[in-house]
Amino acid sequence: MSIIPGRDTPFDAVVPLLVVGGGACGLVAALAARDAGVDVVVLERDPMPQGSTSMSLGALCASGSAEQRRHGVDDGADRFFADVMAKTGGAADPVLARLVGARSGPTLDWLSDRHGVPLLLETGWKPAFGHSVMRMHVTPGRTGQDLMQRLLLACEAAGVDILTDAHVTDLHAEGDRVTGVRLRRPDGSVEDIGCQALVLATCGFGGNAEMVRRHIPAMADAPYFGWEGNRGEGIAWGQALGAALADMDAYQGLGLLASPAAIDVNPRFLIEGGIQVNRHGARFAHELEDVSGAGARVIAQPDGLAWVIYDQRIHDSCASLPQYVALREAGGARQAATAEALAAQAGIDPAGLAATLGQVAAHVESGEADPFGRRFTGPALSAPYYAIRVTGALFHTQGGLVVDSDARVQRATGGPLPNLFAGGGAARSIGGPGPSGYLPGAGLCMAVTLGRVAGEAAARLVTAS
Repeated sequence: MSIIPGRDTPFDAVVPLLVVGGGACGLVAALAARDAGVDVVVLERDPMPQGSTSMSLGALCASGSAEQRRHGVDDGADRFFADVMAKTGGAADPVLARLVGARSGPTLDWLSDRHGVPLLLETGWKPAFGHSVMRMHVTPGRTGQDLMQRLLLACEAAGVDILTDAHVTDLHAEGDRVTGVRLRRPDGSVEDIGCQALVLATCGFGGNAEMVRRHIPAMADAPYFGWEGNRGEGIAWGQALGAALADMDAYQGLGLLASPAAIDVNPRFLIEGGIQVNRHGARFAHELEDVSGAGARVIAQPDGLAWVIYDQRIHDSCASLPQYVALREAGGARQAATAEALAAQAGIDPAGLAATLGQVAAHVESGEADPFGRRFTGPALSAPYYAIRVTGALFHTQGGLVVDSDARVQRATGGPLPNLFAGGGAARSIGGPGPSGYLPGAGLCMAVTLGRVAGEAAARLVTAS
């Protein structure tokens, strides 16, 4: 990963706009550029575009969407901004928070109306983890793979060229202006492609153990459940050109990674009244307060394990979730007629679990907050009971290049770099430092929203030059 300086490079080909990375951010950026009439090529290092998007639940938060209005949800940029700033203790970038609040809903509407990528309000995902209203949107298939497939079909229809097995290794630059990229093919051959503008959609650095150890030491030894190709190249290139970085210790942790099935469990099991206990049968946190920080909390439990405990009502409500279907097929959900029998199956202390269920039932009846501050609003859990064993993990990083409201990468000394844009995990997110400011769905929200912003702004730059 380096910058190749030079003037008048003999490129093998030249295109107006290059996008490095074929995940949600890169594909949406390409769609936005094509809508503006600009030719664009997406460079994807893998044989097929997948990335972090394909591994996700496929859910993204957005405010002010047509879907929200259709369901009577009163939301908009101001409310989104207030939720972000409250969740981060005022530490989020206010420019990005306002930008995403204003542009996320319209971006989802544009994807649906213009490009045939329907994103429906997930009404089963009630407000929790910092969202004050229902904001989670999903494609009909309710998986990251389904979202990726629909975006790829949209790109094909729009005439976006996607070059796979194209591993970008270096950037060409004159000073801090990018002039092109060098890519390597699987057979070892090298190609140099010139461009007028470049969008970095390379995600974060979760797959780079050295960068994780340097920036997020608390998760250096945690399991990594993200895309292995997320090595931080985009961040490194930007920094080499003089870009500013921010919130490099920010990340999304998972506290609901089924073990050993390695399937991400939907938080709806907790939102609808489930609880999380350790081997002793004891709860250890407010389950609906900090979805990302839960990763480190679960890892800190005995043996690094916890169990999601729920009942038939919640099982029935979540039965059709694709990840839950796969988990049941893998034998990852246990069921028993009594709490004692469930504890014996799962390896949980039966007395501890029984005591915890009794305490939760008492808080349901009283309506008072428990010692962690959680108020249980639904019915108490009742037999038969279910359990899913989970562990904690690092999913993806949230710190990166500082960008402005046009997704232009900013210099450490101030002002934008001439023709470099970034979005998704390559750019700073809206969660502030650390894990606890992360809002559910913010990763994909940032990818899609900043992808569109970057594609539009890069297209304007190209057409004006």
